[in-house]
Amino acid sequence: MNGSGIIELNNWLNARVPYISKSLEETNMDYLIKNKTIGFAGKELVYKVLFNLRCALFPGVYEKYPIDETNINIIIGNNLRVAATLINNLIEKALTNNCKISDCLGANCSKCKDKAYDTTMKLINKMPEIRELLHSDIQAAYIGDPAAHSYEEILLSYPSIETLSIYRITHVLYELNVPLIPRIMSEYSHQLTGIDIHPGAKIGKNFFIDHGTGVVIGETCTIGNNVKLYQGVTLGAKSFQLDDDGNPVKSVKRHPDIEDNVVIYAGATVLGGDTRIGHDSIIGGNVWLTQSVEPYSRVYNSQPLPTIKVDPN
Repeated sequence: MNGSGIIELNNWLNARVPYISKSLEETNMDYLIKNKTIGFAGKELVYKVLFNLRCALFPGVYEKYPIDETNINIIIGNNLRVAATLINNLIEKALTNNCKISDCLGANCSKCKDKAYDTTMKLINKMPEIRELLHSDIQAAYIGDPAAHSYEEILLSYPSIETLSIYRITHVLYELNVPLIPRIMSEYSHQLTGIDIHPGAKIGKNFFIDHGTGVVIGETCTIGNNVKLYQGVTLGAKSFQLDDDGNPVKSVKRHPDIEDNVVIYAGATVLGGDTRIGHDSIIGGNVWLTQSVEPYSRVYNSQPLPTIKVDPN
């Protein structure tokens, strides 16, 4: 672009940008009212909370620079404090947006403030339990994958642990009825790993997702202990119950239950809120399943028959 072109562009921008900015502002005010979001840069603040919480769970793994191992207790404490302060403010904003109190005064709603404090404290108190669950997940990966040579390798490189370190946090927030924030966290995990776990899913200990890409676990799914999934597995809804206006009904059981010690191989699809996979079962690759199976079941697609060549003579 020559000099005159740049001048023309700048003149056009000076003339048009104020009108375009005003139009965008009005649209946002109509469809995404500023006091009904968790605040500007809300997603980045949520990501920062996750960063600090995961640094507290696994010191030295997520930091940009090596940490001083003699000060691990202080480092963990500082990360917990930063995370608690940030998420307390975010939870309060999210609760205020959803507040049903007729005389709620937004930032001055004492009920929202008190619930945010209580929720933050419960989350921080749960961190040791979350760490124990994640340790069991790391053990499951080590036992379940012959390619794994150390716990450190799993922690530093496996997408299963990457996504579970976020899911275990989001599930606590979901159980504490925190709006919006757990979903932002879970979709961030989805972006990172290609694994989509809704915060509402209930997952037991020693859980392992091998490879991982394309796995989907729905909101009302329950998964027992010692369960292993492979890539491309869907634990989804068979159909949606609709209200009188044709919209999906919320908070109803839509996703399957997977009992203890189940293995589900790559590409399998298990659907329906009334579908239960009995304990110690194996579901083969690319199986489409919409009905329950008893414990110790083996469900496979039929194998193609070999081609028999006929001698023309």
